[in-house]
Amino acid sequence: MKFTKMEGIGNDYVYVNCLEKELENPSEIAIKVSDRHFGIGSDGLILICKSNIADFKMEIYNSDGSQAEMCGNGIRCVGKYVYDNNLTNKTELTIETLAGIKKLKLNLAEGKVDTVEVDMGEPILEAEKIPVQNTILSKASEADIEQNKITTQSLEKEYNKVNVKALDKEFNLTCVSMGNPHAISYVQNVDDFEVEKYGPIIEKDEHFPRKVNVEFIELIDRNHLKMRVWERGAGETLACGTGTCASVVASCLNGLTDRCVNVKLLGGNLKIEWRKTDNHVYMTGPARTVFTGEIDV
Repeated sequence: MKFTKMEGIGNDYVYVNCLEKELENPSEIAIKVSDRHFGIGSDGLILICKSNIADFKMEIYNSDGSQAEMCGNGIRCVGKYVYDNNLTNKTELTIETLAGIKKLKLNLAEGKVDTVEVDMGEPILEAEKIPVQNTILSKASEADIEQNKITTQSLEKEYNKVNVKALDKEFNLTCVSMGNPHAISYVQNVDDFEVEKYGPIIEKDEHFPRKVNVEFIELIDRNHLKMRVWERGAGETLACGTGTCASVVASCLNGLTDRCVNVKLLGGNLKIEWRKTDNHVYMTGPARTVFTGEIDV
């Protein structure tokens, strides 16, 4: 199997071109290639496939073999892959995912894709669609409206908070979906926080019927956050694009930040903007090819 190893601020995947031939048993292959000692080493496997409704389709498999709906860092690398390998000459693309069709704008440097802006769509705030169960439903107050300039459209949607007990701590989580479920918690010092201790417990908590990605956020100011993430099916990763988007939405709804925020992750920085004009979340960040190769599967 020919492959390309790529990463978006440290969120690394093995990419396979499946435009001509489908890959059998992708879940099993994802487990094998993701192993950092006996495989290639990655957070998972991403297949680039034909689409009947978009320019290309991406399929995402986590390092444990489970399938994911969407990956923000991964989709930027898909854009870079298809352009840099002359599979398209477009700099504006549509990519089909299990979370819907996403629009990409490719920013070039010396003829190659350097950074990518992704229209991640509208955040999903309804409990049953995230999904999250037994939530405490709340709405932004009039003060929130004035402070955050949240659109009337988004205010009409309920957003969710749920308390989860994990070992010796209780977490008050704000839940948002960006096509996949996220639970956001605020901590004072994210660098020293024991993500690997609490993340897997929250991920599998009974409130989350499809499990959940868990973001631990440190507020710097109204335009800057620091974040670490525990991803369902992968563990702690250096970055999570959808989680970064969800965290900015949650922070805006909680009155902690403005709509345009720079987020510092372990692997690098992402710029996230939740635009008033269309209620969509836009993510901009780098995409990089690490190496190519071939492996027996």
